[in-house]
Amino acid sequence: MRGQTPVTLAVVVGAHGVTGEVRLKVFTDDLKRYKRFNDGALTLKSLRDGNNGAIARFAEVADRNAAEALRGTEITVPRADLPPLGEGEYYHADLLGLAVVSTDGAEIGRVVAIDNFGAGDVIEIERPSDNGKPGARFMVPMRADAVPDWNDTQLVVTAAFAAG
Repeated sequence: MRGQTPVTLAVVVGAHGVTGEVRLKVFTDDLKRYKRFNDGALTLKSLRDGNNGAIARFAEVADRNAAEALRGTEITVPRADLPPLGEGEYYHADLLGLAVVSTDGAEIGRVVAIDNFGAGDVIEIERPSDNGKPGARFMVPMRADAVPDWNDTQLVVTAAFAAG
C-alpha cells in the first residue's frame, strides 16, 4: 500500500542549543507544509534556516538530552500526504527499488540510488548479483532520451544507456 508508506523528508543530525531544538538535514523544498511527523509522534512547532540545513522545534522535545536522543531519526510523513505530481514528475521514494528493464525488454536490475550533481537527477542502477557478489552498478540521467517511461512497478531505460 504505497499511499501509507512513510517518506523521509529530513533526518535529525544533532541538537541545537539547550532548549530542545534539533538540527535537520532536509530533503524537501517545503518542510513547513507538514505539522505532524513519524505517525504523529512529532509535532512541528517552529522551523528556521540554519547552517547546512534547518533548525526545528518539536513539541515533544523539551531539552537538549531529548534532542540528542533523536540524532539519526528520520522525519517522515505518509506518501499519501505528499502533494500530487504533475505530468513527468516523480518522487525519489517512488523510484527507489523499482525493477529496471531496457527498451528491448531485457531485465537490467533495480534502482538503488538517485543523485543530483547540479545538472538534474541521475539514476543509479544495480545489476543482479553474480555468484553471490553484488551486481555492478551504473548510472543514467533521468531524461526522456535515457528513461523514456516509468510507472509504479518498473523503470524503462533506453537500450543504448543500459549497455553502460
